[in-house]
Amino acid sequence: MRPLRPEDRPALRALVDRTSERSAYLRFFSGGRASAHVYVDRLTEPGFHGHALVALINGRLVAVAEYVPDDTGKVADLGILLDDGVHGQGLGTLLLEHLALDATESGVHEMIADVLAENRPMLEVVRDLGLEVGRSYDGEQVQLRITLRPTRRLLEKVEERAHEAERASLARLFSPESVAVIGAGRDPSNVGHRVLRNLVDGGFPGPIYPINPRAERLCGLVAYPDLDSVPGPVGLAVVAVPAEAVLDVARDCARTGVGNLVVVSAGFAETGDAKPEAELLRICREAGMRLVGPNCLGVVDTGSALNASFLPKAPEPGRLAMMSQSGAVAVALIDRATEVGLGLSGFVSVGNKADVSGNDLLEYWEDDDRTEVIGLYLESFGNPRRFGRIARRVGRTKPIVVVKSGRSTSGDRAVRSHTAAAATPDTAVDALLTGAGVIRVDTVQDLLDTARLLVGQPLPSGGRVAIVGNSGGPEALTADACERQGLEVPELSVETRRRLREGLRPGAAVGNPVDLTADGEASELGFTLETVLADPGVDAVIVVYTPPFGSGRARTEAAIDEATRGTDKTVLACVVGHDGLIGGRVPTYAFPEQAVHALARAVEHARWRALPDEPEPETESEKERRAVATAEEIVARELARTPEGGWLDHRTAARLLGCYGVDVVESIGVDGPESAAEAAAMTGLPAVLKATGPGLVHKSDVGGVRLGLRTPEDVAAAYRDMEQQVGPGMTGGLVQRMVTGGVEMIVGGVRHAAFGPLVMVGMGGVTAELLADNAFRVPPLTHGEAAEMLRELRCSPLLFGYRGRPESDVRALEERIVRIGRLLDDLPEVAELDINPLIVTPRGVAAVDIRIRLAPTAPPPSAFRRRLR
Repeated sequence: MRPLRPEDRPALRALVDRTSERSAYLRFFSGGRASAHVYVDRLTEPGFHGHALVALINGRLVAVAEYVPDDTGKVADLGILLDDGVHGQGLGTLLLEHLALDATESGVHEMIADVLAENRPMLEVVRDLGLEVGRSYDGEQVQLRITLRPTRRLLEKVEERAHEAERASLARLFSPESVAVIGAGRDPSNVGHRVLRNLVDGGFPGPIYPINPRAERLCGLVAYPDLDSVPGPVGLAVVAVPAEAVLDVARDCARTGVGNLVVVSAGFAETGDAKPEAELLRICREAGMRLVGPNCLGVVDTGSALNASFLPKAPEPGRLAMMSQSGAVAVALIDRATEVGLGLSGFVSVGNKADVSGNDLLEYWEDDDRTEVIGLYLESFGNPRRFGRIARRVGRTKPIVVVKSGRSTSGDRAVRSHTAAAATPDTAVDALLTGAGVIRVDTVQDLLDTARLLVGQPLPSGGRVAIVGNSGGPEALTADACERQGLEVPELSVETRRRLREGLRPGAAVGNPVDLTADGEASELGFTLETVLADPGVDAVIVVYTPPFGSGRARTEAAIDEATRGTDKTVLACVVGHDGLIGGRVPTYAFPEQAVHALARAVEHARWRALPDEPEPETESEKERRAVATAEEIVARELARTPEGGWLDHRTAARLLGCYGVDVVESIGVDGPESAAEAAAMTGLPAVLKATGPGLVHKSDVGGVRLGLRTPEDVAAAYRDMEQQVGPGMTGGLVQRMVTGGVEMIVGGVRHAAFGPLVMVGMGGVTAELLADNAFRVPPLTHGEAAEMLRELRCSPLLFGYRGRPESDVRALEERIVRIGRLLDDLPEVAELDINPLIVTPRGVAAVDIRIRLAPTAPPPSAFRRRLR
């Protein structure tokens, strides 16, 4: 899709000539094809003052859509014409989506379309778009009035359509009707030969076509000199030729109608030259082929018996889907998964991910019935915000476990606010993943440990853990690990302990952990498990067994399997020295810390799922819309005055925050001792005096803050003293009434280059950076997410009445976090924002010190606009 060009006139005329009489009537009413010719000529005339988009398939223009604003520029007429051959494929909806967004950005508020009542397809397209539509009837015609205000419903519809398109396109990749291997050689070490051998040995049920002009048979199959010689259609082509030959092969694939490409050849963008890869992607896009790679290992789908890879070992079938950006990591991962009995439903090595990425694969695996858990090894994000939206939706039904390499702490220290100093690149990744409910782990081993638990067991309903075993030492290590991971090892109920005492040998300990001693037999362990699982105060059970004591490993594992069948509680085991699965569902870990780490991740994910799935906040009232418009005007005016951006003065920053309902403590700017004393009499005493100046960020560090000034004379004296101490950097001051009796917090935001805005909350005051007690999220935020951010803080007990302190107004604090998130989401020019301290009292919150820095920026990609990556 692209804007219409004047040179498109012949192609537009050809489109009209191909249009059926019926389609011409529905579009142009009684005028038919004659009106259509006049219409397309008008679109390409120099005086045409509307806006038009065209769609092309394989270079052929197949659709045009336009809007023409009236004299006010607020209302526009709408029209769409589609080639008869593309009806019912969603192209009209896609064009209308883009046209509506273009019109909105041009200041159009409403589009009008006159449609024949019998034109059901057009009426349905507009109805299902996701925008507010008014209808009025005049005989055989319906006038549609489309309100162009992006809404939550529109975003949901756009995401729904994008999901269906991604899923459908990848379905052909994972279940092709046939596979061609281009570059398959005779040498068993040849990459193409290994791909071919894996396809054959994996039992792929469809035709397999080796392409090699110098061979007659390969791996027992007839070889073909080129794609033109292949006797049937090719659903998937695996390309394993030298890099310099890949583009010609891709053109042949496009010409012969190949469905999808997997390019295992290296030598593209990873070498520093991005042009050949860009050309490869262009060829695939124009031909409608999805591209995996280049520089990848290939794809596997165990359900369709597709092993189009050169992996040294084929993964076993299972319920974990895996994607890896690293080939070496993928090989190690699959080898280890096989060792511990964890099978895969699918695997994709994305390599340079020129096209197919983690976002696409999440969309596909979301609907794959054989996939229960999704694992990703990521080195980079293509579109982080979109990843977060998709993962948030998918994670509600299928856990996503991610290893993200590159936990760098260097960060960009050029900016100087507290929030920016804390927002390292890895912090941004954590904020994105945590907010989306993604389980982040540090190593491939952690990924497999966590996935084994999630695949075989229900999510725990809480963090209360019972430990049952036959050796005190490992059980003690398990209990210690639980405490470190934030899990609770509670005392068992009186009834549970009574039953255990009656059923176990006298030497057994029936507290928690329950220790059967080394002599405890398998039957005793089974009885103990059944008894503990019946305790309503237990959410999960960890069995700790040290072989070969008791009845031996085989009988003990059989007892665990039998005793835990039918329970709806989470069960996992540490069989010391052994990783694996018991009965295909109870994960076992070689060491206690592995088991506890996996369980803790499952508990965190269950807690995230239990949060209310509130819709994202949306500005709806006219008052709120006016406030946002005012905020945009403030930002535009400041950047017009200082195009390079900079820190706002206190008064302007307070006005900007006020637009989002974040009120700042009354502050009076002063320029000398006398005016400071007068201001203190106006704001009330005791007072606070703060130095102001263009270079002052951390005022406390240079003596630029005085607290508890009880008289106007104290304020004047403090100003004189401050002038001497701070020096020329102090150009004035602020006087405020002192706020006492609350908890000092910091709420801030920073714009990350790749991830967009981040919201931070943490312990405030002068120790904000020293304590580094903070939590980050990607906005927009719900109140539930704001509450979760506070729960993560080590200082959070201070807000809830710690050691007899009065409980703070936490709800008001959550509200301010949500509002700051809205501000950052609406105003991309806000590069940094600090409210430090934000004093939270039992009666509300008080924003005491504020800093906002603006910076010019390109508008972020619209979440409403579907684009190819």
